[in-house]
Amino acid sequence: MTDLVVRYGKVRAVDGVSVSSPPGRVTALLGPNGAGKSSLLGVLSTASRPDSGDVRIFGHDVREAPMAARRRLGLVFQERTLDKELSVERNLWFHARLFGMKRADARSRIDLLLDLFELTDRRRRPVEELSGGLARRVEIARALLHRPGLIILDEPTNGLDPTARAVVWRDLLRLRDELGVTVLYSTHYMDEAEYADEIVILQQGRVVRQGSLARLKSSLDSSRIVVSCTDDEAAARQLRAAGFEPLTEPGGVAVHCADPESRIADVVRALDVKGLTVAVHHPSMNDVYLAAAGPQRPSPRPERVSAP
Repeated sequence: MTDLVVRYGKVRAVDGVSVSSPPGRVTALLGPNGAGKSSLLGVLSTASRPDSGDVRIFGHDVREAPMAARRRLGLVFQERTLDKELSVERNLWFHARLFGMKRADARSRIDLLLDLFELTDRRRRPVEELSGGLARRVEIARALLHRPGLIILDEPTNGLDPTARAVVWRDLLRLRDELGVTVLYSTHYMDEAEYADEIVILQQGRVVRQGSLARLKSSLDSSRIVVSCTDDEAAARQLRAAGFEPLTEPGGVAVHCADPESRIADVVRALDVKGLTVAVHHPSMNDVYLAAAGPQRPSPRPERVSAP
């Protein structure tokens, strides 16, 4: 998509967003409520029309050829959309008929997906008897039935327990690694953003940070060695005398540097304090998110020069 704009009255829910998702890659959309994630997914899923911008799904313009674009998409909504009274298999058959699949093709495809998602022994059970995690796997299998190149998921693990979340992510990464399916999802879980090859952080309808996890983390000046002991003030004095520029933090005294692992020995040699413990901290996805889209952006740290 290029320069996507979605308006609701005078409000720009999506304001000039440009994002591409290469085939066979996993892309995460991250942002607070109201950031524009749902509006963006609505356009990509062909459920709503953009006010301006160019949006193409495998070459198909979502405004000019929405049905052609829709056939290349698999959709998994945040709200459950399975017919609870029908069996797992009947839900899949209903989807196959909607997409005009031939009976023999649909049958083989259903068998394949039930096996892939370990649902074969539950194929005749009503959906209402399944756990939330199993129902979500049925929805993902249904979205893949017509062989889409791109699967879009809105908060795919919302409401699931940690075990079910882990299983869903195992399945989604298999789609990329084994079937070459492109995956685009929104999430509010920081740890789930780390599964993505590319992360897009939205704030007030705009992209405020975009890139791989490694690239986003490396953009922050927050890798550090944290020293904890019985006398933080003494530790800070000794580190300053050795040429470091320590900062006092809630967890102890921190020395910020680009490669903390290589400086641990220098820090320890500079200290003569009791109860000394030393740990290395690198930026987390939560640090990246708060720096980009948090309600209170941390002020930039002054540049520090470590002791030679």
